[in-house]
Amino acid sequence: MIYDVVIIGAGVTGSFTARELAKYKLDICMIDKGPDVACGASGANSGIIHAGYDTIPGLVKSSYDTAGNAMFEHIAKELDIKFKRTGSFVLAYDTNQIRIIQKLYENGIAKGIKGLELLSGEQTKIIMPALSDEVKMLLHAPSAGIVSPYDLTLGAAENAVSNGVRLLLDCTLLSIAYDSFFILRTTKGIIKSRYLVNAAGVHSGTVSEMAGDCSFSVYPRKGEYLLLDKEQGQLTSKVLFNTPGKKGKGVLVAPTVDGNLLLGPTAVDITDKDDISTTKAGMGMIIKSAMHNLPSVDIRYVITSFSGSRAISSRNDFIIERSYLCPRLINLAGIDSPGLTSAPLIAKKAVELLEDAGIVLKEKKTFDPYRMSIKRFVDMTKKEQAVAFDNDHSYGRMICRCENVTEAEIRASVRSVIGSRSLDAVKRRTRAGMGRCQGGFCSPRIIHILSQELGIPPEEVNKSAEGSYILTGRTRS
Repeated sequence: MIYDVVIIGAGVTGSFTARELAKYKLDICMIDKGPDVACGASGANSGIIHAGYDTIPGLVKSSYDTAGNAMFEHIAKELDIKFKRTGSFVLAYDTNQIRIIQKLYENGIAKGIKGLELLSGEQTKIIMPALSDEVKMLLHAPSAGIVSPYDLTLGAAENAVSNGVRLLLDCTLLSIAYDSFFILRTTKGIIKSRYLVNAAGVHSGTVSEMAGDCSFSVYPRKGEYLLLDKEQGQLTSKVLFNTPGKKGKGVLVAPTVDGNLLLGPTAVDITDKDDISTTKAGMGMIIKSAMHNLPSVDIRYVITSFSGSRAISSRNDFIIERSYLCPRLINLAGIDSPGLTSAPLIAKKAVELLEDAGIVLKEKKTFDPYRMSIKRFVDMTKKEQAVAFDNDHSYGRMICRCENVTEAEIRASVRSVIGSRSLDAVKRRTRAGMGRCQGGFCSPRIIHILSQELGIPPEEVNKSAEGSYILTGRTRS
């Protein structure tokens, strides 16, 4: 079979592109080397939907963030995900930083962003007494918001698959050849396609080089994070940014859609594109910066740390274009911040570029834009819980006490459109294991359920990727 389009990368950009293409009568395949969607930067970032005041005029990314932001109420409704328009503050502590946020304000006004305002330190303390007394001025952007980045990516990917897109996971790209169509050699065999979309994140430069286009490179910039228990989740209702510097917006303090508090990221240029380690130095920097902005943060409530790598292009900008060498190759590369915000609009541009390259687009009347997420027992009304239990008694067995996740939800995640195949996949879909004990209580029970659902011995259940076994064997038979 020769596909019309193959998308390389099942992150947020690739998944939204797959969803956009699923609106047309095309044979589409999306591949990813990871064991699940959103295994790269799309699953390890701040989850901020940016207002768009800080992108530099003239850059490609400046055309996508504000317009992308405006799409999110509609996207959240269609994909059945949580989205909160919290607003954000950019904090200034000295004269130089005040000048910077004044320029951000002017840039935002020029872009037509509504509601932007500059507030003095005195006004700030009235609005949010918990902020540092040293704040001299802040920029308030009420249109900023938050989502769960993996929920967003999973929602787009599931909707794409439901509408006919084929998804191949654990599928590493080995080489690309071209002979009237693209020939991809992968760990799952040969895949042929008339058109190719490169949305491979930190590996997008490598993919482009495989196709013979060496016009840009992409390197990783690691960002480490700390996640705090919900006990700290109410310390701020706004996303708190430092005044941005050369490597981005700095360490933020932000609520999450699920009620936790998120601190980070750092910004360290590295060479290993797969390095997602955390460091003592990184954690120390995050804590120092966060407590400077919000002194009441209590780091005793840290429940986990993680990191991700942003894709930084050699152009220091988004690369959204047809390859100069292979016109049927669409490069969506260097999609760093505000990539999450921009993804739905980038996907639409990708379709336009494919049409420019010659693909024939015929609308598919059967396309359904709506996706139903797993209904969480804890979010149901008492009446809904009673009905759910009557229909399925496994709703009465609580597996994850921290996040109140039932057996029914875990089994539903395995049976979903892109089903859970590991402990981490269950965590991303249901939040089982994301709470205070980080799976200390529920992991053995989840392993048992996965073993039953997948028809494999418990010793073969993975934590994440293939071979990441949790159990080494039985203590007795």
